[in-house]
Amino acid sequence: AGVEQCLSTLFGEAPQTEDHSSRILHQKSKSFLPKMMSADMDAVDAENQVELEEKTRLINQVLELQHTLEDLSARVDAVKEENLKLKSENQVLGQYIENLMSASSVFQTTDTKSKRK
Repeated sequence: AGVEQCLSTLFGEAPQTEDHSSRILHQKSKSFLPKMMSADMDAVDAENQVELEEKTRLINQVLELQHTLEDLSARVDAVKEENLKLKSENQVLGQYIENLMSASSVFQTTDTKSKRK
């Protein structure tokens, strides 16, 4: 260490000690850290972007399925309404046919015993 101090005094350089080399390492790591942190942040941003796109895709899919469900529900309601209407019409037609049959002599019940006597 004595020779180094003499040389550094002659040439005007600061002595190279462990403390100085650790400062150099610290300075290099300082300049490396932002790059590393930037790369990590880019990776996190990319991961967040992928996650955001996935969430957006799922939200759109859920909304589409909700609309499909609403459409199907409206269709079921329309079919139920049509079914009730047709049942009502069938009852009216059934009653009408029954009335026609009872009014017609062709469809009257015959009492075979009274005719034979």
